[in-house]
Amino acid sequence: MRPRLSRLRSLFPLAALGALVAATLLSAVPARAADKVTFGTNWVAQAEHGGFYQALADGTYAKYGLNVTILPGGPQANNRLLLPVGKIDFYMGGNMLQSISSVVEDIPTQVVAALFQKDPQVLIAHPDVTEFEQLKTRTLFISKEGLASYYQWLVDAYGFSEDQVKPYTFNAAPFLVDKNSAMQGYITSEPYAIEQQGGFKPTLFLLADYGFQTYATTIETRNELVKQNPDLVQRFVDASIIGWYNYLYGDNAKANALIKQDNPEITDAMIAFSIAKMKEYGIVDSGDTATLGIGAMTDARMKGFYDTMVKAKVLEPGIDYAKSYTLQFVNKGVGKELAPK
Repeated sequence: MRPRLSRLRSLFPLAALGALVAATLLSAVPARAADKVTFGTNWVAQAEHGGFYQALADGTYAKYGLNVTILPGGPQANNRLLLPVGKIDFYMGGNMLQSISSVVEDIPTQVVAALFQKDPQVLIAHPDVTEFEQLKTRTLFISKEGLASYYQWLVDAYGFSEDQVKPYTFNAAPFLVDKNSAMQGYITSEPYAIEQQGGFKPTLFLLADYGFQTYATTIETRNELVKQNPDLVQRFVDASIIGWYNYLYGDNAKANALIKQDNPEITDAMIAFSIAKMKEYGIVDSGDTATLGIGAMTDARMKGFYDTMVKAKVLEPGIDYAKSYTLQFVNKGVGKELAPK
């Protein structure tokens, strides 16, 4: 009797036989399980988180071998505290002031991508205000946190005064009543509420367009994860960037459905308003993203922002601010082909 292998050779060409053997061996190897990742946001689900929900909804995270859970933040949550102790893998930071403060406090975390090229912080005025300088003659409703950060820059760079500030309680009513006032807010949120409650379109001054050049909506992770598993970090960053391109320029219906599932109070109209403002003001896609792609960061811009904050006495001189971020995972042009031509 002829050997079994010889009989196979008589039935199949050698190349086909090799392919059959290889396929048999591959089928015997179990598929690699997706890496489980928990990403904590800094507030309740909203369009400003849309790219992350998009990557989850359309399978981009799965394509990159990631099983991602988005853990929403909110008034009763502090997801930032969960990152350094290893309860979550990635965190959505606010702006770079928080990250630099982590260096000062010796918290071993760093920013690995910046999804917002512009901080959405805005000053909102009544329609009679048409020039930025006019804000110096108005009562300004500013939060305690705002007074200690960007407002000190306004004092230093533009001559604003703390005497004109009244406490902001995250309620638009005092602004609506006082026609000689302006209030803080996010370009993607509070103006919508004012239009609904006040029945008028307010004048908007995006601080990023006047020199407040921090990055925002960052991805932070632990230093040890960057060192020990850079491939995981890179995959999460790349997939998130692609998610943002698709959310802004593609079909975002499934992502919005997930956002509404995590935040039942948000409406389609609110989501649409936020997306429109992100596009109009270049919050996500502007400046360096034209050449480097969404998520871009540069050393020059970080140095400029740090120097500005030192001059405004928001930050102390001599901080090793470069420890607050890394460019290892960004500026690769990932997903740029998804942007409109």
